Amino acid sequence: MAAKKYTYAQEVCIRAAGRAMQSTEMIWPGARVGVAVSGGMDSWALLQVLRIRQGIVPFPFEIMALHVNPGFDPQNHAPLLSWLEENKVPGVAEATDHGLRAHSEENRKKSACFYCAMLRRKRLFQLCDEHNLTHLAFGHNADDLVGNFFMNLVQTGRVSGLSMKEAFFGGRLQVIRPLLLVEKAQIAKAVKHWDLPVWSNPCPSAGSTGRSEIMTEVERLCAGEKRKRKNVFNGICRWQHAQHTQGPSDMKNQ
Repeated sequence: MAAKKYTYAQEVCIRAAGRAMQSTEMIWPGARVGVAVSGGMDSWALLQVLRIRQGIVPFPFEIMALHVNPGFDPQNHAPLLSWLEENKVPGVAEATDHGLRAHSEENRKKSACFYCAMLRRKRLFQLCDEHNLTHLAFGHNADDLVGNFFMNLVQTGRVSGLSMKEAFFGGRLQVIRPLLLVEKAQIAKAVKHWDLPVWSNPCPSAGSTGRSEIMTEVERLCAGEKRKRKNVFNGICRWQHAQHTQGPSDMKNQ
């Protein structure tokens, strides 16, 4: 049987995730990976890439979609439910009031995005525990990595970034980011080619986060020059990859 053909952008996502998974030993035989699916491009690409890599790695691992609806439109995750059923991928989706609470008087000290993300992350951790999952995968990409790097540098004076792999609860749960070294532009193209049912974010704070402001400054710094932008992204991505690269592994071709 002929190998399945993918577009360049799709190959970039699949191969970059494979390199990240292998070099950091992200998963292991029998791993049960919860995939946080928000409905945006990044999480959809992650879900599709992990499905594909299930057929590539030399050992079995499971995936399960996890969707926590923030409550602005309790029904907008219907496309996810249809897709999961059609592709025989297990998953759980639930509507919450996280977004509404984040924009209410309950939240007096934190930004709405921070508070909502905190509530969502807590619930995702609970779902991982309830379903005996060993991993929780997020769809953060290279743009997120760069934005987080500069936010930490400017706001706290620390040189740090998003982790590719991080242990929680004494190692009982691994948080992983397989697409962390892929630029959002390639993810957007891959999602379009896969025709994945992305839906819009109805949050009133969408597009006004601190990270988006930082990325605007990064683009201004690069002054529209692709070479400068590429150097910034490649430099930070290489640095982050080096932070999480371990020694030679006996688990090949993840």
